[in-house]
Amino acid sequence: MTIEDLERFGANTEEGISRCMGNRDFYLKLVKIMPKDRNFGVLYDAIARNDLDAAFEASHSLKGALGNLSLTPLFTAVQEITELLRARTQTDYSPLVEKIRKLHKELEALCD
Repeated sequence: MTIEDLERFGANTEEGISRCMGNRDFYLKLVKIMPKDRNFGVLYDAIARNDLDAAFEASHSLKGALGNLSLTPLFTAVQEITELLRARTQTDYSPLVEKIRKLHKELEALCD
């Protein structure tokens, strides 16, 4: 995975690297572990069980981590579901979950 790969994904690498004190290697290391964050699985499972509280906690945690790394496409999708969950909106979350899964898999493929 390279900075250029992440930029093609849509990440704002300049911003993410600046949050890592300008250390590109540290930034890439953090990005590489992001797809393994257990909160992705927690979010998917909680939505499947209609446990909006657990889904909110997982999505909120993911939102913070993704935002700090400036992984913009995935951050935006997670932010959207987080705000709906914060309001405990009763809706069909499956389109948003599928969008997050797709972007999660794309990031995972970049990190392999």
